[in-house]
Amino acid sequence: MPDQKGAVAPAGARPAESRLPDIKSNPQAGANLLFLREEEMRAAQDLLFFAYRDFTNAADVILDELAFGRAHHRALHFIGRNPGLPVTDLLGILRITKQSLARVLTTLVDDGYVAQTQGRADRRQRLLTLTEKGQALERRLFERQRERLLAAYREAGAGAVEGFRRVMRGIMDEDARRYTGRHS
Repeated sequence: MPDQKGAVAPAGARPAESRLPDIKSNPQAGANLLFLREEEMRAAQDLLFFAYRDFTNAADVILDELAFGRAHHRALHFIGRNPGLPVTDLLGILRITKQSLARVLTTLVDDGYVAQTQGRADRRQRLLTLTEKGQALERRLFERQRERLLAAYREAGAGAVEGFRRVMRGIMDEDARRYTGRHS
């Protein structure tokens, strides 16, 4: 359908007045985002809630078999991404209490998924690494969720992936952005 200037929009394109402004090339346009309808924000919230539910459910089936929860999964993920991770750093990433993390780590260590070693410079420091058994479980969980991500990326198209990353990073706090910036 031609726009006001007579140009034809690509198939599937939304009318210009409903598109979000490009705030990189026009920072002032970001102020216009404040006026998005509440319904659009609630719809975005719905999308996040349902996506989180279904993304985590892919791994929950495996975790349930082992009587593990999502905190176990998150610990396995971040220890796997950061071999030799100090317990204090994992606490900062997960933002759970020491008591909660202690319960999770006790189970993972006792069941042979995580190994703890003393720090070299500070013997009070506990460094966490996945065992072979832990690596296998983390890989199995990753593959399950990877299937969902791949399907979503394929459906959305390559151009949407960068936009998705920008939106997700925009939702995160500065600590999470720094962490993901180091690991992307």
